[in-house]
Amino acid sequence: MRVLLAGGGTAGHTSPLIATADALRRLDPSVTITCLGTPRGLETRVVPEAGYTLELIDPVPLPRKPGKDLALVPARLRGAVKQAGAILDAFEPDVVVGYGGYVSMPAYLAAKRRKLPIVVHEQNAKPGLANRAGARVATRVAVSFPDTPLPKAEYVGLPIRRMIATLDRAAARPGARGFFDLDADRPTLLVTGGSQGARRLNQSVSAAAAALAEAGVQVLHVVGPNGEVEVPDHGVPYRVVPYVDRMDLAYAAADLVVCRAGANSTIEAAAVGLPAVLVPLPHGNGEQELNARPVVDAGGALLVADAALTPEWVREQVPALAHDHERLARMGAAASALVPRDADERLARIITEVAS
Repeated sequence: MRVLLAGGGTAGHTSPLIATADALRRLDPSVTITCLGTPRGLETRVVPEAGYTLELIDPVPLPRKPGKDLALVPARLRGAVKQAGAILDAFEPDVVVGYGGYVSMPAYLAAKRRKLPIVVHEQNAKPGLANRAGARVATRVAVSFPDTPLPKAEYVGLPIRRMIATLDRAAARPGARGFFDLDADRPTLLVTGGSQGARRLNQSVSAAAAALAEAGVQVLHVVGPNGEVEVPDHGVPYRVVPYVDRMDLAYAAADLVVCRAGANSTIEAAAVGLPAVLVPLPHGNGEQELNARPVVDAGGALLVADAALTPEWVREQVPALAHDHERLARMGAAASALVPRDADERLARIITEVAS
């Protein structure tokens, strides 16, 4: 079986892609996998590090406003489709799997022209343009949220990495806190804006560092590759890192997470039973608030608008919540009961069925 997986940009696409690739290998050790991405994305690092072949095509972003860049989209798309087609002709996959984003639309179009079967996986509760188009011609369509409005949608969940899907937070906590040089017994807050970071989260939480320290709450703050925060030493650990490869250990170290509501962050936190304060991006298509809603409605997370996440809100709400062990336990149980941990295997079986 030969499988081409198309997706990239941020961890929201690359993490489920790699989780699916790993599941395919477990299901069929003889499988040959090639991944398709663009030079701009996180995939240029994480896909080769995961042991998979990566081919690149030019990105074709869709500008939100009229102008020269929008006028150039058709020509750029034709070029990217031609590049994707050449890769398909050389690799000769039995099935093409797309995860949305810049790279998927050219892959779908090139695959359709060659009459190759297509499987679409949509991460978000509100699908993007590429997957809305891809779903029309796909053999099977898998989604992360039950009510995602795509034709032929099958609810499988979001593929997450096995090191997270199999995580026992309580058992891993002592080693995880040691890994990040955190105190063993303090309430611990994890802050992460996803693979690109988030300025609002970085600024608001770091500005509340003194109040968190006064309450005895230590912080593991993942600021993103271009994020910067300066936090004076208040005598309680406040660890600032640009990026974390071992998110399983970050989740295990934490009692509570403040994060964006991208599909990956939302579902990973829920799957491991980590209570969350979800802060949707204030722009885009509104998909992040829709991603958050099922977990919030189940009682597994709090939803805070981006503009409302101020240093004052953090000072007033987070220390008390971090010390409320009973409430955190209820939130964690509600979240973990909501999310399937075997979506990677479910999607791998669909891909295998389509390829056969």
